[in-house]
Amino acid sequence: MATRSGIIENDYPASDRGLLAGPHHETCRVSILTTFSSSPCTDAFVAFCEAMKQAILIKRVSRSDKEFHFQNWVGDRLIESGLQYDSAGRNSYPDYTLVRHPEGFEVKGLKWPGREADYDSNSRVPTGEHNGRTVYYVFGRYPAVTDEPEYPVVDLVVCHGDFLNADHSYIHKNKSFRGFGSYGDLLVRDRKMYVAPTPFALASGTTGQATLVVPAGLQLSDDRLEQVGELLRVEADRVVVSYSFDLRTNELKPEFAPNPSAGREHRFAAFRLKGMGSGTVKMNDIRKISQQIVIGDEE
Repeated sequence: MATRSGIIENDYPASDRGLLAGPHHETCRVSILTTFSSSPCTDAFVAFCEAMKQAILIKRVSRSDKEFHFQNWVGDRLIESGLQYDSAGRNSYPDYTLVRHPEGFEVKGLKWPGREADYDSNSRVPTGEHNGRTVYYVFGRYPAVTDEPEYPVVDLVVCHGDFLNADHSYIHKNKSFRGFGSYGDLLVRDRKMYVAPTPFALASGTTGQATLVVPAGLQLSDDRLEQVGELLRVEADRVVVSYSFDLRTNELKPEFAPNPSAGREHRFAAFRLKGMGSGTVKMNDIRKISQQIVIGDEE
């Protein structure tokens, strides 16, 4: 019998391999979750770091592939770390839902240099919990301009979703109504796009590095990692509770209410793989970050 830190060959029947391999794998060699890992996120993070050290490249499937190349790279690393996941489809959330652990990974690939202060989250508010699972976000940057079919991961941040937004109560819903237009038969859809700051903007010391950000209360008993920073986020005094849009003036008005959790502190710890990277990870000024987030007529 293989030990938890050993390697086993995939002896599963073909019908069961969907849990172990992504769409680009015929077979896989699966490593078992390490004995000194207290959370699957650490095994995944170590796999990402090792792949970056070994210069395992992102592979572009086609010229039209603008989204899934980095997602496939992440999925390959999860397989290598022995973290089995369900393949629920391209538009599932999170992108990878682990089978044996109540955790999942949402993947965000970013061009570099390029837009780094924020990213678009289409119809999905970032958060650290979804359907009873802890959600980690995997942000990876890759060269913006390249004609090569394969290219490296420039830097990477794996962060707990609460680092982006700690509210677990909001449930997104797309709504619509009819009656618009001169004949009254047009439908207006309210499909919200959320724009959130990236961890590269929230924290300094992440550029050119591979960084793991987790809640400070999560005890990571993993000797492969070293702590390189402490990060603090504080809840705002006000929260948006509704908004209205005037079709005559194209004016959007948010309505605010006092935040019952105003001033609450959320502490996080930043880690790196031992011997990989240098420097301290520190929180940036949130006021400057907010000023960089895209607003107005960006579309």
